Amino acid sequence: MAISIRKPNEIEQLRKASRIVAKTLNHLKAHIKPGMSLKEIDKMGEEFILSCGATPSFKGLYGFSGSVCTSVNEVIIHGIPNSYVLKEGDIIGLDIGTNLNGWYGDAAITCGVGNISKEDTRLIACSKDALYYAISQIKVGMHFKELSALIEQFILDYGYVPLLGFCGHGIGRKPHEAPEIPNYLEGKKAKQGDKIKEGMVFCIEPMICQKEGNPKILEDEWSVVSTDGLRGSHYEHTVAIINGKAEILSKE
Repeated sequence: MAISIRKPNEIEQLRKASRIVAKTLNHLKAHIKPGMSLKEIDKMGEEFILSCGATPSFKGLYGFSGSVCTSVNEVIIHGIPNSYVLKEGDIIGLDIGTNLNGWYGDAAITCGVGNISKEDTRLIACSKDALYYAISQIKVGMHFKELSALIEQFILDYGYVPLLGFCGHGIGRKPHEAPEIPNYLEGKKAKQGDKIKEGMVFCIEPMICQKEGNPKILEDEWSVVSTDGLRGSHYEHTVAIINGKAEILSKE
């Protein structure tokens, strides 16, 4: 499938959808505290998205039951909002998508609940730092595989490993479009495959495991953990290639 090149006015539509994602994530982060259930967080997120004039694009997507992916502690991505009640010291990944007038936005953060350990603070920092490092390195003419290799090396240098089998992606008129962008190099050659071009819009999303990158899907058929059984973290932005570099769309 060809990778779409977006016109400036189309990028602006994607920016509007992505900005609502950023506002929603900031709203949730400001309100999350011990004693809140994942269902409460999901309801708060959905209501906020609707109040901004958009719809939550994850609700019903591929059969997902919630509007917000709520991934707690060992769950790295795709956590289902359920009756679990957050406790002091938990960490939670929040992944949100929006649909605004047929254009999509997508972003994610991981944050602490109350006071968290130094180890968890560093784990969260790895996914966030890897994301911003990747964005800073993107330029027109670069192979997507080169970007994947850079993300992987950054994570390894931090002392962690990327989650295997899941990836970043293109975005536009659909929530997931070409290309797929793993956080690790597939194969041995980075200088091959599709290149980054002006006008492309895609999501970068480092997913961090502590010791083993092999994924395991839990009985709910959604929640993804590492086979090491340890906590993970996840950060994501939607970016557009404008004037040869990546510009973050999913920010207020």
